[in-house]
Amino acid sequence: MNYRETFSSIYNVLSTLDNNGQTAQYIPELAQVDPEKFGVSLYTNTGELHSFGDAQEKFSIQSIVKVLSLALAYTKLSSKIWERVGVEPSGTPFNSLVQLEYEKGIPRNPFINAGAIVVADILISVLENPEEEFLTFIHSMIGDTSIEYNTSIAASEKSCAHRNLALVNLMKSFENIKNDIDRVMDFYFNICSICMTTDELAKVFSVLSNKGTSLVSEKEILTPRQTKRINAVMQTCGFYDESGEFAFKVGLPGKSGVGGGIVAVHPGEYSIAVWSPKLNKKGNSLLGSKFLEAFTTAVESSIF
Repeated sequence: MNYRETFSSIYNVLSTLDNNGQTAQYIPELAQVDPEKFGVSLYTNTGELHSFGDAQEKFSIQSIVKVLSLALAYTKLSSKIWERVGVEPSGTPFNSLVQLEYEKGIPRNPFINAGAIVVADILISVLENPEEEFLTFIHSMIGDTSIEYNTSIAASEKSCAHRNLALVNLMKSFENIKNDIDRVMDFYFNICSICMTTDELAKVFSVLSNKGTSLVSEKEILTPRQTKRINAVMQTCGFYDESGEFAFKVGLPGKSGVGGGIVAVHPGEYSIAVWSPKLNKKGNSLLGSKFLEAFTTAVESSIF
């Protein structure tokens, strides 16, 4: 299949429609990103990379990184990780305090902000050098050491982190945060600041389309069982309170980030990453979601 031709055809149709989303205005650095950027990359399980648009330009992957932090924590704690964070869809905004209060400091899943903060707390407890070891974990997936934190974006997030600080303090009061709050949040902001291209994202997430083994580095990163579990949580929880709609329209497990990125996997077939900075009201890339819906429809390729 000529994927690049398919990408171009879909983009040409979608670019004529209204894209009335907005970049993430509440994070100063992200608000300045060119809203018209668009890139898409698909990496097949046979090792073929197909790209279109701004696929080689780095952007902040934001909440997409929560899949990777979960993966690393999962390799360290195995199923014990689920004692501190659930696997259920939230049904509420990704930074909701109400649900967290009601459920006594146990986040619904690891992909909402509270859940990812708990995972960050776990990693600080089990890793000797969390920032360094987390990057090493990502590098092992792709065989590339150029992926780094973006200190400007991390500082920008920290400057407007009032809601996240409320979440972590609430969880601390329920004893579901074990380490110093400032240490946990600095690590959380750092990992969310990581920048990648859609080419890099598609390659990293090939681990989840290939039963836990990186197609790039040929290393086993996760067991097949862990891979199945993470894909399942992506399917049900990867898009905040819009996860059901994404599953209904696109039919792939995936994860979004407020930097405008979306990554999705078809187990046994491919991983695909798309970037378009304008977000819908639920915090997901507006054009990216429409693109993936059109793509899986055009190529008749989803898990359903």
